[in-house]
Amino acid sequence: MEIKYINNPKNLPGETPSAAMEAAEIVTETYQFRSNSYYQSLINWDDPEDPIARLIMPEIAELNEWGRLDPSGEHNYTILPGLEHKYNSTALMLVSNVCGGICRYCFRKRVFMKGQDAVLRDIKGAVSYIKDHQEITNVLLTGGDPLMLGTGKLRSYLEALVDIDHVKILRIGSKMPAFNPFRITEDKELRDLLKEIISKGKQIYIMTHFNHVRELTPEAKKAIRLLRETGAELANQTPIIRGVNSTPEALSELFRELSFLGVPPYYIFQCRPASGNSDYAVPIEEGYGIFETARAQVSGLAKRARFVMSHMTGKIEVVGMDREKIYMKYHRAADDKDSGLFLVLKRNSKAYWLDDYDEIHDKNPLDSLYHSYGPE
Repeated sequence: MEIKYINNPKNLPGETPSAAMEAAEIVTETYQFRSNSYYQSLINWDDPEDPIARLIMPEIAELNEWGRLDPSGEHNYTILPGLEHKYNSTALMLVSNVCGGICRYCFRKRVFMKGQDAVLRDIKGAVSYIKDHQEITNVLLTGGDPLMLGTGKLRSYLEALVDIDHVKILRIGSKMPAFNPFRITEDKELRDLLKEIISKGKQIYIMTHFNHVRELTPEAKKAIRLLRETGAELANQTPIIRGVNSTPEALSELFRELSFLGVPPYYIFQCRPASGNSDYAVPIEEGYGIFETARAQVSGLAKRARFVMSHMTGKIEVVGMDREKIYMKYHRAADDKDSGLFLVLKRNSKAYWLDDYDEIHDKNPLDSLYHSYGPE
């Protein structure tokens, strides 16, 4: 199927309401817009609360003053433009500054802005760094979307990494199974490439980005099946997005349908405080309530996700809450000494980020617990 990409709101299909087009034209003076004919066809314009429109169509509220362009402080872990090393065992390569569509809640808006040099250009330099750091066992290709690259270009990245013995897992973060499943279903060369890399002893994980069950069309389900047939493992991650999946019913349905397709829910993110995101973010405590209520409605295989925020200091998991306190721990810490660090915080119903909690009742590092209960 031929997919037409749309970079200018003036080129949206004729059924797009004029008010939506006008808002898009205003917002795109600040933040880029991108969609395609397939994804636009999923919108039900008769529904003023359509979740697909909410995901892809610019809204005036994006111009509210809120957040920052680099909410997770990625610049602190940048080794060279496009290569990040935040977690001990994982390197991240920003290999593309193009997506099949630009999610309105995107936390990397800076990648799509003129004058930003965030994408990897020095592949040899990145590979050399990874070779020199044997603690790196995982490399994540992200962006932008790696599957927006031609298959030959994607091959160059994967082949550059495949001979590094200590790299065991190659991850590809992509929303193309949702935005344009035909990229997968109609490109046998891509699927053969994945099979080839896996045959050389590397495990490939495709980190999908389905935000709402309506994205799981027959075409998307076919793409999922074909990806799994290559030997790649799939796992899904999504933020909780106001007006898209911010009810227990919407989130549990997504969990359930993904589990039926063999795609385990992996991370549910707290929507990052990125510029333009105020209307999409849900406060942490409200989000945790939605998350736990959704998990209660599905089987064990569908409830494997963790509710986390990608803070500058690491991935912090929300693990519990009572009337007065909220409990968190470092699921993945940028500094290894913080691994497992347990946080007991005074509740704040208006908190959107860890930084919004101003009273810490207790901190218990994992090593102190080990010394308390482990061998003498």
